[in-house]
Amino acid sequence: MARMTGGEVLVQSLYREGIRVVFGLPGVQLYGVMAALRDEPRIRFITTRHEQATSYMADGYARAGGDVGTGLVVPGPGLLNSTAGLSTAYSASSPVLMLSGQIPREQIGKNVGLLHEVNDQQDCIAPITKWRRRVLQVAEIPAAVREAFTQLRTGRPRPVELEMPPETMEEEGDADLLPATEAGRAAAPAGDVARAVEILLAAKNPIIYAGGGANLSGAYEALRAVAEHLQAGVASSPEGKGAVGDLSDLSLGAAFWRDSPLRAAIHAADVVLVVGSRLALVTFAAGQRIVQIDVDPEEIGRNHQNTVGLVGDARRTLEALLEKLRAAAAPRPSRKAEREALRAEIAALMTQEPQTSILRSLRSGCPEDTILIAGMTQIGYYSRPFWPTYSPRTYITSSYSGNLGYEYPVALGAKVARPEKPVVAVIGDGGFLFNAQELATAVQQKINVVAVVFNDNAYGNVARDLDEDWGGNFGAALHNPDFMKLADAYGVHGMRAKEPTDVGRLVKEAVGLERPVLIEVPVGRMPRPAFFAACKAPTKYKR
Repeated sequence: MARMTGGEVLVQSLYREGIRVVFGLPGVQLYGVMAALRDEPRIRFITTRHEQATSYMADGYARAGGDVGTGLVVPGPGLLNSTAGLSTAYSASSPVLMLSGQIPREQIGKNVGLLHEVNDQQDCIAPITKWRRRVLQVAEIPAAVREAFTQLRTGRPRPVELEMPPETMEEEGDADLLPATEAGRAAAPAGDVARAVEILLAAKNPIIYAGGGANLSGAYEALRAVAEHLQAGVASSPEGKGAVGDLSDLSLGAAFWRDSPLRAAIHAADVVLVVGSRLALVTFAAGQRIVQIDVDPEEIGRNHQNTVGLVGDARRTLEALLEKLRAAAAPRPSRKAEREALRAEIAALMTQEPQTSILRSLRSGCPEDTILIAGMTQIGYYSRPFWPTYSPRTYITSSYSGNLGYEYPVALGAKVARPEKPVVAVIGDGGFLFNAQELATAVQQKINVVAVVFNDNAYGNVARDLDEDWGGNFGAALHNPDFMKLADAYGVHGMRAKEPTDVGRLVKEAVGLERPVLIEVPVGRMPRPAFFAACKAPTKYKR
């Protein structure tokens, strides 16, 4: 048992759990933790310029690096500012630990109006966190940290929050530091795996649909091996991109919409093996047989009734499935030619301009292992089905959160986790200004992200929809700064494209500079992506 301040107990517990980076914004209720972080040089503290960025950076760190991302904020407005990033991490099943301060211990729950008081702040974040705990005594901290990491590393990984008042951080007390959490991930029960093997071997035309859980669990090798054995192509959600790289003929990509050849291929399959997806955006033929692997039992059969469930870790379950498949039957004859024909048919649909030319230019300028943060902007939307992704954890979206402003701070977190990889964020001008202040963080911390800002001086998707379907644009036009002057003011290298298709050349140059870069790409209004559903407005608004 050691005698330490609560802040020291917290920091040493975090270190034992493998935390090496904390993204935070210091404040008056956090001094006990800040002093402990100052005295622990093995943990890097990255100061952000807004609490929103703390959770976004932690999310990017977790998704690109495959480990827990950690944020630190003051209570009340600090924690509430972080909720946009927590919401994104929640939707993407990203393991983010948010550390929050509290008001003085004796005043909690009295609603007297102290600095930063929100009564009760844990109620505010309950819908976007998996678990929450308030710690009041120094001796309680190690067990609370251990439980937080158990929640992060078992079951479905989603954000958790741990908070404590300033006295708990500052007081000295006796505490037993605990060893790191040992949280194993189990395969689905053997009987369920055996049943799934029977179904898959009886199928004449199986196909696989990989969601974000395939990447989160590190199921890449097992997924590819199962697909090879069954000769089943692998389609994916945007979050599942890269689980089987697009250089492999097994990959059928993510070009799934109502009239796409991929949708037809999925509907033609007699069995679909689903790996780590809630299936919110994919549909199946009536009565189609689904074998669904998911670590979250609540997701089994949520969106399709004829489902056989395998509740367990995706990688472990696929490994068990593969072992039984190999024992029961030889690998199937190659269907490579069929898959390549389908891949060619899907690729032929990439024709919409100017998105196609811009995306091809951008991909040509990015090294194969580039981590792309696909923003809520036209090129980001178009990248979902059409961006070639060659390795796991290199394509990041905001999942169903769908929020503007996440792109740049998420990219910074991703780059901190994977400094050896190029990181490129595709952002609209509207969304970029949500967190443009983090250019200062990039420069101060030497985080060499390339931000590509497509500038149409509008919330472009909204402006187009209002114009074309609701009788006229309103409220979506923007007055932007001179982005090159903005870059210069922050000490970032600025580049401006003369033509949108210059973007690939500029990105290639920017990656080679190894410094923070802002590339502005002036664009006009782009057409609605062909795979987007048309907006439905009352007849009175139609022109």
